[in-house]
Amino acid sequence: MSNNSLPLDGIKIIDFSQVMLGPCATQMLADFGADVIKIERPKVGELSRNVFGGNSELSRNNPVFFSLNRNKRSMTLDTRTDAAKKVIYELAKTADVVVSNFRPGVMSRMGFSYETLKAINPRIIFASGTGFGPTGPNAHKGGQDVLAQAMSGVMEQRADASIPRSIYPTALCDYAAGMHLVQGVMAAIIARFKSGVGQRVDVSLYDSMLAMQMQEAANLMATNATLNWAALPLSGVFDTTDGAIVIVGAFKQNPLQDICLAMEHPEDLSIKYPLLEDQTKVKEYLHGEFRSYFGKMTTKQAIAKLEKQDLLCAPVRSLGEALENEQTAVNEMIATIKHPLHGDIQVIASPVHMSDAPFTLRHAPPTLGQHNDEILNELGMSLD
Repeated sequence: MSNNSLPLDGIKIIDFSQVMLGPCATQMLADFGADVIKIERPKVGELSRNVFGGNSELSRNNPVFFSLNRNKRSMTLDTRTDAAKKVIYELAKTADVVVSNFRPGVMSRMGFSYETLKAINPRIIFASGTGFGPTGPNAHKGGQDVLAQAMSGVMEQRADASIPRSIYPTALCDYAAGMHLVQGVMAAIIARFKSGVGQRVDVSLYDSMLAMQMQEAANLMATNATLNWAALPLSGVFDTTDGAIVIVGAFKQNPLQDICLAMEHPEDLSIKYPLLEDQTKVKEYLHGEFRSYFGKMTTKQAIAKLEKQDLLCAPVRSLGEALENEQTAVNEMIATIKHPLHGDIQVIASPVHMSDAPFTLRHAPPTLGQHNDEILNELGMSLD
């Protein structure tokens, strides 16, 4: 690979996806160098363009859309028309991948089923992200992050049964499934080098959440016992005078002894409570001791005490504090993009760092239909 090329240079992707699952996947593929052509509805675009309401050009180019759509080209097509279908079929002749995250059956009703596109181009990879899979009793349900949290068991998992069930505030399922979609597409591209033909790739929010609980699931199926990492007796979040800290009292030979040393506790509680089962029975008492001690000092002081004993601990930060942290800058995790309407905008950069293919910004998040003429000229077509 030359110094100026990216791993997916020459890969063309037709992207029908919306919101997060599909767009976060196609953005990563675009960051790796793929030419991602984003197919959007005329005048309104994809759903993320309208997340804040309004129908102005400025509102259609908002931070949520920015975060998911750099390095892509936007094309608006009314796919109900024969002229638009002809454009898609022409694109499919030379496309490598088609990505969608509609409910099962929608792409077929639009005229773009795997069978249809495969007949045009046997090398095409048809990648779909759904809520619950292409078949089965829940296939008809709309796929949404919170629903997958609830139905996969993730929402039921809490550090303590007394804590109310709640919605995880970040789109955990969408991002996980999106990254699984990237893995599937990359594997299918590699497989095509061997076979010469494409294939279907299917991922779902539901499956991704089950996969993320692989340890807990294996333990439950083998022993019928619940494995809950958040409920470990020596782990928890504890207030300080100016914030909070998290302690993970695990992965050491005797973490309770080390916590007692950090707290300068008058006795080694690990002698009285040597086993995990013993510590679990007195978790409320232990956490009371931790709260009493660390609640009287600053976060910085508490972290210093714990780190002196080589304990796993960290300050609890807000997102704003994390974005301003030196580690974020060192890791080059914030990218500044020049946008034609908004000027300089900032987004999270790629979390994948490659020595010979550094993250590059080739396209700002596109305005709606920005590349219509460019793409039609490449095809030698028009919509007239």
